[in-house]
Amino acid sequence: MNVTKPIRVVLVDDHTLFRKGLAELLEQRSSIHIAGIAGNGDEAMELLKSIEADVVITDLNMPPHGGLALLRKIRAEGWKVPVLVLTVSDAKDDLANAMSAGAQGYLLKDMEPDDVVDAVQRAVRGETVVAPAMTLKLVHLLQGGSQPPKVEALQQLTAREREILEHLSRGLSNKAIARELDISHDTVKLHVRHVLAKLNLTSRVEAAVFAVEQKAAQQARS
Repeated sequence: MNVTKPIRVVLVDDHTLFRKGLAELLEQRSSIHIAGIAGNGDEAMELLKSIEADVVITDLNMPPHGGLALLRKIRAEGWKVPVLVLTVSDAKDDLANAMSAGAQGYLLKDMEPDDVVDAVQRAVRGETVVAPAMTLKLVHLLQGGSQPPKVEALQQLTAREREILEHLSRGLSNKAIARELDISHDTVKLHVRHVLAKLNLTSRVEAAVFAVEQKAAQQARS
């Protein structure tokens, strides 16, 4: 029998109670194993030299050097491990700096635990993940270098898939979309996969960028 190995996560946060609480929440999931916990970037670097990690979750603002410095050190070492920033900051500049430094995702500390777990799983699959509240900010950061709208690709979507794309453009999570459309979470995930495949995109963030571009193009034509 093929048993999937749990995702090995390293947590980095200077607040003891928060990192212990998050570790306990994540360890309740059979799909996740907390491989190490660190209170700052220096401790995290030492941990990463001695253990194998599938994902690093780090705070952004912590002494002495902060999460951005840790990100840059990880990338400077040539390590490909996905790094997710988990922070209270919803500032666009912090998002831009984190993604530029090599973050795989940007999460907020007021997210539901299930959404954090989902983000970890998606990051392992190579997806870029951001908190729903940050999606439009990331869209605005990415628009400058994006490709022209693919109108013919949009026409391939069914009416339901267009609804899903619209909700993605608003930064909604799969669970939120399921609630709004009164369908199951698994059905939303299936529709999202179909939307990405038809548009030849690799992540829901790219889909959100595409949807916003389409709206802008339609407004320009009207």
